[in-house]
Parts: sequence; C-alpha cells; structure tokens
Amino acid sequence: MAFDAHLEALKRKHLAMSDAVEKAQRAPGIDDLQVASMKKEKLRLKEEITRLTP
Repeated sequence: MAFDAHLEALKRKHLAMSDAVEKAQRAPGIDDLQVASMKKEKLRLKEEITRLTP
C-alpha cells in the first residue's frame, strides 16, 4: 500500500512539474537556468517512476 501511494505521489509531482515547466516557458522574462532546473527535476521524477514501475 505504501509503495502504491509513493508511486502515485511521484506521478502527481511529475504532472505538476510538467505544468510548471509549460507555464514558465510561456512567461515573459523567465530565466532559462530556472527552466532547465525544472526540466531536470521533471526528468529525475520520470526516471524514478520508470525504475519503480514493473
């Protein structure tokens, strides 16, 4: 049960990060380094989800 909850939490964080990246890319004057950092975090979440999914 805890495993499933952890995996769902990761998926929610990934989705939220995806939305945040899209929003940041549309915002004028956003720092490219900030967007890159957000993308790295999104990728880290995706890799962890992939690793935990059978």
